[in-house]
Amino acid sequence: MANYITSVNKLIADAAAAIPNVVLFGENINTGSHICGMTRNLRFDRGGRIINIGNCESTHCGMGMGLMLNSVSSILFCKQLDFIVLGVDHLISTYSAIRASRDLGTLGSFTICVIVCDQGYQGPQSSFNALGDLCSLARVPGYTLTNQQDASWVLARQLQAPGFRFVALSQRLFPSEWLTPSVVWAADDGSVFQYSDGQDAAIACFNFSLPMGLSLQQRLSAEGLDASVFSVNQVMPPQWGRILAAAARSQRLVIMDDSKSDNLLAHRLGFEAATAVPGLHCILVSRGDHVDPGVCDDQLSVDYDALISQLRDGAQPERLEVGSGESA
Repeated sequence: MANYITSVNKLIADAAAAIPNVVLFGENINTGSHICGMTRNLRFDRGGRIINIGNCESTHCGMGMGLMLNSVSSILFCKQLDFIVLGVDHLISTYSAIRASRDLGTLGSFTICVIVCDQGYQGPQSSFNALGDLCSLARVPGYTLTNQQDASWVLARQLQAPGFRFVALSQRLFPSEWLTPSVVWAADDGSVFQYSDGQDAAIACFNFSLPMGLSLQQRLSAEGLDASVFSVNQVMPPQWGRILAAAARSQRLVIMDDSKSDNLLAHRLGFEAATAVPGLHCILVSRGDHVDPGVCDDQLSVDYDALISQLRDGAQPERLEVGSGESA
């Protein structure tokens, strides 16, 4: 059975090879560990090139912006999201200046493909798991690759699209079985993917929490409850009308987010859902403010039994429950 990193790597390599004159660059991307396997088998056609560059993330981001200004498509591969913060001035100020003065349709494509260190025990300098925070600061889209469907959709469309975006991989999922769920519906901008359509509950998954959402769906099914499952990317404004409709139909909404941030797009969905659906039973499963900055087990814990019990028993109307995930 194929695992996550092998499958994502093949999709990235195939999508990159289809881009004319593409520039693929990063630190040691075609040698050594190939950035934990993310950049194995990279190739180019029709005038492209692969460039191994030194350890200076601000320069890397500036180089990508310069290539984009000159209508060249490029992909920067980066070992971890923590390092991208070093180039944040280009992502915010430089890109804002470009957008203010140039027609985006005339630009090349600049994508940062980056690994999120979310498996734990790597310390405070290798644990930044808040892609949404960077997307919000820079006002750019970010896509988390969680399965065959969203990865294929995003990589085929975004790696050649004019302008700048993030594409993020979960290191926690690297050894995991590659998920291949069926897609019921996908927003045309990739902001939302729907994987099932049920009458009894809606489950909205943010960041890399889709495997947890699918596990909850399976457990609910064993209890005789059918759930709609959605995955939401950091694309603003998100096309989540189908999530609100599913929540209104079932009167039950579970929002899951394994990001390490107190400022979540998931919060906005909870607010909009509670406002739009009177009497909605809405449960937010997130880290809240209980984030250990040290060397620790760094994953969201979900008490599925407690979640199912809450969904069965109901709660006070319009109540939004926020927890670490251990008791939801």
